[in-house]
Amino acid sequence: MKQLICIIGNKGGTGKTSITHMLCHGFGLLGMRSIAVLTDISREPLTRGDRRYTPIDGRSPDKLEKIIAKLEFMPEWLGVIDGGGNRPEMDSQLYEISDLILLPFRDSHEDIRTVRNDLDAFPEAYGIPSQWPTNAWQQMTAERSLDELMQDYRPRLLDPVYAVSASKLLLESQIPPSLPTMLNNVCRGLARQVLERLDPHEAA
Repeated sequence: MKQLICIIGNKGGTGKTSITHMLCHGFGLLGMRSIAVLTDISREPLTRGDRRYTPIDGRSPDKLEKIIAKLEFMPEWLGVIDGGGNRPEMDSQLYEISDLILLPFRDSHEDIRTVRNDLDAFPEAYGIPSQWPTNAWQQMTAERSLDELMQDYRPRLLDPVYAVSASKLLLESQIPPSLPTMLNNVCRGLARQVLERLDPHEAA
């Protein structure tokens, strides 16, 4: 199975780091091994603790290169790289080596405008609505925006990852030994979506 997933995008604040950790947590809940690779120099690396996955510091180019090389000899592991925001050169490099590219975006015209440009620049990438509203009326408005502004890209959009306040627990230095059911369910759903695009047989 393909194994390297990169989460990139030119705009900051779209939820790339949250999606990285939610995806890895979801893989863990499905019994799969994964690493969450930090490349954003503005963030501090996290420890494993009670996580179902392994956070790794890949903030220097040398470290990142070694991590990617080592992953090739660990076929039972999945690697998820948090590409950080507003780094077009790095985005291009990660796009060339990845098996799957995800472009998170939130429910705003600015995010949608930026992700459209990124989807054009990276024709094999998928957009992923992030921190999507849970309120029914807000959802209707968000879906209307997608219909109006993203209709041509619909086949390349994953199902939304809805806002779950507990997702911030995954970004803490030490996470609780057990996490809320709602968060676990959202993470599982995200992991299954991604596995479907990596290998349909693995998602079954």
